[in-house]
Amino acid sequence: MMRGHLSQDTLIKVPAAVVWDVYRTLELARLLNELLQDVFGKIEVVQGDGGVGTILKITFAPGIPGPTYLSEIFTKIDDETRVKESENIEGGYKDLGFERCGFRLHIIEKDAESCIVRSTIEYEIDDKLKEIASQVNTRPQEIMNGCIGKYLEQKMRSSN
Repeated sequence: MMRGHLSQDTLIKVPAAVVWDVYRTLELARLLNELLQDVFGKIEVVQGDGGVGTILKITFAPGIPGPTYLSEIFTKIDDETRVKESENIEGGYKDLGFERCGFRLHIIEKDAESCIVRSTIEYEIDDKLKEIASQVNTRPQEIMNGCIGKYLEQKMRSSN
């Protein structure tokens, strides 16, 4: 079994608590539906209220390479460390042959006015399929974090 992980950091010029308030809840899915339909297509809540056990189905926009959808379940939401974890349970990397694919979002306070969103993907795949591991990438998370960051930065500026 081959294991691997990729991480990507995005600086957001908004306090960590404000960013966490969006990322820890279904507000993130709502904003992605509003702001990034051309990438994430449609995000639906299959089950749950945004807490641990919530299942989301992301149907990717037409023309996006790879699987057409991904379902994930929230497995951890830690308000103290500002960490949210989910697991790909259907579609997505599972359809490509991965045994396991987990996603982690960690909001790290940089100073009173900014934070870093660290997006991590951890995966396991059969050694016979290891060439597929190169398809794992953090580009969707990078796009998401950049867009949400810009949105929150504009919102902060307009409220001051």
